[in-house]
Amino acid sequence: MLSGREVGRRGLPGRDRGPKGSKNKCELEKETGLLRLDRVLFSAVHYPANYGFIPRTYCDDGDALDVLVLGQEPVHPLTLVDSRAVGVMRMRDEKGIDDKIVAVSVHDPAFADYTDKGQLPPHVLREIQRFFQDYKTLEHKQVVVEEMLGPHDALRIVREAIDMYRQLRCGDLNVLT
Repeated sequence: MLSGREVGRRGLPGRDRGPKGSKNKCELEKETGLLRLDRVLFSAVHYPANYGFIPRTYCDDGDALDVLVLGQEPVHPLTLVDSRAVGVMRMRDEKGIDDKIVAVSVHDPAFADYTDKGQLPPHVLREIQRFFQDYKTLEHKQVVVEEMLGPHDALRIVREAIDMYRQLRCGDLNVLT
């Protein structure tokens, strides 16, 4: 299990649920541990990075913490990807705050040396932001995307999500159903 202290030192074990370039929106079924196709994206967009979640995290929206892992190639769903957080995009949708950790694959030589969102090409950051501004438009759902924060904020949010997961597992977290 990943502890809050280990997050910065060991990196993030992102688990993929939607490959880069895909329009499929998959959700993890908590009961079975399998991916279920939730929908094909309505808009003429595709995921700009491998889209997944950080295992053993829990957020206010009732799901694991989302992560976009930048790399050269699409990754098969449910693959663990060792990654490093370089930033976090704060987003609000119909369910409330829905943070997206932006990370780089530490085993991809084209991305492994990045440590901060400010080192990424500005166009990559614009693509990610634009994707989340547009991907629910044809579903008539409002999304607000805030300016991306840096790696320190990303790691703080990951640690908070790990702590919430522990509280949930211990029965110390009240969950609204």
